[in-house]
Formats: sequence, structure tokens, C-alpha cells
Amino acid sequence: MKKFVSSLIFALMICGLSAVKEAQAQRRKPALKSSTSTKTTTTTQFYRVNAGTVIRVRMNDTLSSKTARVGDRFTVNVIEPVYSNNGVLVIPVGSVITGRVDAVTPAKKGGKPGTLDVSFVSVRLPNGVTRAINGSLTSLTADDAKSDEEGTAKGDRMKHRKVIFIGGGAGGGAIIGAAVGGAKGAVIGGIIGAGAGLLGERLTKGEEAEVKPNTEFGVYLNQSITMRKWVER
Repeated sequence: MKKFVSSLIFALMICGLSAVKEAQAQRRKPALKSSTSTKTTTTTQFYRVNAGTVIRVRMNDTLSSKTARVGDRFTVNVIEPVYSNNGVLVIPVGSVITGRVDAVTPAKKGGKPGTLDVSFVSVRLPNGVTRAINGSLTSLTADDAKSDEEGTAKGDRMKHRKVIFIGGGAGGGAIIGAAVGGAKGAVIGGIIGAGAGLLGERLTKGEEAEVKPNTEFGVYLNQSITMRKWVER
């Protein structure tokens, strides 16, 4: 019996020593470095289109001061490419800008023409990318600001005026007018007279402001925007 107990104690001592040695060996092993994959960070570059740039567009829908309501949306197509201030193409031809009706005044008796006050809220590129904008209506004249490949833009002489659609013209369609500080409308580059339907104390009803499809005008950027370089997907 004593021999058995002695053998058991000896065996336990051997096991204990083996466990201690194994623990020491484990402590001496160099720690394995965890492998981390190197991630490549791609920085997306954005390009600025300056405030004051005029985007040339063509109307898709029909708007009339007789039927339009505040909040109505409409769309126009971009008909000239828009470049950033350092000459990078950011808005190609065929992009769609969404407009919003902000105020409507139907034509009234006494020769008072109808008016439409609109703004422009977003641009959607042909690849589906959409960007919010703050744009106003403006005319297309030689003095309008224009974006080009050199990134230059001339100031629009009408930028401090509130520009709206006004009923009138020989065909009864809308013309672009400017209301300064709430004053009566004045034709931009048009003729003021009885035929324009803007002045006079006639008892007949004035012309409605009706903007038909394919009408061309400008969208004036009130604030600069930043966009990626245009790449067709």
C-alpha cells in the first residue's frame, strides 16, 4: 500500500513538473502578429460650379398661370454642358433640372397679365446622380453668365432682380420679365406696348403666362454647388 501511495505521489509530481514546463515554454513563444490587410482609401474629388453661372435649359412641360398651383413641379433639360470653375465637365447635356412653382397670379381684367414665379431645386444627371441646387429663372442674353471649358463666368446684369414669367407677346405666350422690389413687371429684351399686354387700362382680360414645351431660358445659380467629374457609367 505504501508503495502504491509513493508511486501515485511520484506520478503527480511528474505531471505537475510537466505542466509547469509546458506553461514556461508557452510564455517563451513569440507572440504571433495578427495580419492586417492594407486598405486603400480612395478620395472622391469634387469640383465647384460658381454662383452666378447660368445653365441653359429647355422646357419639357407646359405651365400656365391659369391652371398652375403653388408647389407644382416641372422639369427642364440641360442643353449646354456645365463646367466647374477649373474646366471640369460636371453637368452634361441631357441632365434634367426640376423646377417648382412658388407663386401664381392669374390674368385679370384691365389688361393685367398672368405671372408665374418659379425656382429650381435639383439637377439629375443621366447616370441617376441627383444634386440639390438653388436656382432662379433668368433670360438667355449675351450678358448672361455662362460656364465654359475655361471655367470663366460673366456676371448676369439681372442677378439682383426677381425674374418671373409674364403673360404677353404677339402669340400670347409667356415672356420673361423682372419685378424689382415688388414693382410692376418689365420686359427683358422685349417690346413694351399694347401688343405685349403689359400696359394699358383695357377692360379686356390680360394674357395668361403660358410656358410651352421647348421654350428655352436660363437657370441662374444663386449658390455655388460642388459635384464630381462627369463620367458616363
